Amino acid sequence: MNAVEVKPKRKLKKILLTVLAVVVALVVLAGVGIYAVWHNEIGSVASIEMLRERNDDHLDGAVYSMHVQGGFYLDDFVAQGGVSNDTDLIQFITDNITHGVVDLNMTAPEIGCSSFTATAENGDALFARNYDFSKTNAMLVFTDANEGRHASISTVDLQFLGIDVDQDMTGLMDKVICLAAPYAPLDGVNDAGVSCGIYMTYQGGEETVATSQDTDKPDFTSTTLLRLILDYADNVEEAVEIASSYDLHDSANTSYHYMVADASGKSAILEWTNDSAVDTTDNDGSQRTLKVVYNDQDADIGEREGASSYQIVTNFVLQPGYYEGVPAENKKGADRYDRLYEELQATDGVVADEQAAMDILQSVGRRSWDNDDKNSCTVHSAVYNLTKKSVLWVTNENYDDPTAVFEFTLGE
Repeated sequence: MNAVEVKPKRKLKKILLTVLAVVVALVVLAGVGIYAVWHNEIGSVASIEMLRERNDDHLDGAVYSMHVQGGFYLDDFVAQGGVSNDTDLIQFITDNITHGVVDLNMTAPEIGCSSFTATAENGDALFARNYDFSKTNAMLVFTDANEGRHASISTVDLQFLGIDVDQDMTGLMDKVICLAAPYAPLDGVNDAGVSCGIYMTYQGGEETVATSQDTDKPDFTSTTLLRLILDYADNVEEAVEIASSYDLHDSANTSYHYMVADASGKSAILEWTNDSAVDTTDNDGSQRTLKVVYNDQDADIGEREGASSYQIVTNFVLQPGYYEGVPAENKKGADRYDRLYEELQATDGVVADEQAAMDILQSVGRRSWDNDDKNSCTVHSAVYNLTKKSVLWVTNENYDDPTAVFEFTLGE
């Protein structure tokens, strides 16, 4: 009797163990499959770290860092000819990086910024930048070198990715959204010593008109062009060649220009304008063409520009005659531009070190400056050392607070 009862129990136990083994195997296979598809993305999300907490009383958003694993599909993006608008960029990122799991929302609000190049007393080439906006969360994004591509450090405004400006990133989905950050840099430096920044130009008179070229060249949007320069340019000339090879489509119905510099001390400002237009008639973004102003070939911009080896850029177009006969207020950031020239002319563009360059950025920080637009604070100030491939980075004008000052060097 007992032998008859035991046999079915053993058989049931064997069946249950078999089922359990199958379930475990399926779970393992699923995990292997997920890791095979997502291993770079998992590593990138896991690397996200809060560097500094928010301070709403000072309009300080939180500061994060992320070390991006893998090539984030940039080679595929280039191979397909880029995209001509933010919607297609979102679709590419959703299909390739978040694999259709997370929906994205990318925007590019109106920003006001200041930047200049300078030389340190020891000969190092410097590129300095203020990013002026309103309270927002920022992220320092680190990418690795890949075959034919450079490693880089860049800064991203997380509001561009749809991250809430009034709270910290609290959930996994926010972190997954940050996988799009490499496609939205505002400034940065690569391991070849090339630095680049993007700045609004408010072109078109009373209503800003975005640049949207329409030729047979491949298409790129504002921040993705900056990403190409950081990943593929060895020097200023290669950055200009990259910019010349694509049709530019500015994001969010606004307009931009760029400044790029390299470790040799060479720099250039890249602008897109109609050939015969002034600001109030520059209203057809499809007809704009690239104009390049090099630091050693800018005498036609003005006497002080021609006499100096450094360059300055804020939020107005530098092309000669562009503001002829138009209201002075159309030249956004002209007051900051003049102040930066006063600072740099005093020493012929030579500063003691990165901290001295940061002090000049502080002089045009928005909390102390008489604002000429709606931007209320300087979200970050960065001094990139193009010789050392490093950055001195300060959040939200907290220049005298050691907990708000960060230093990073590529390769360390």
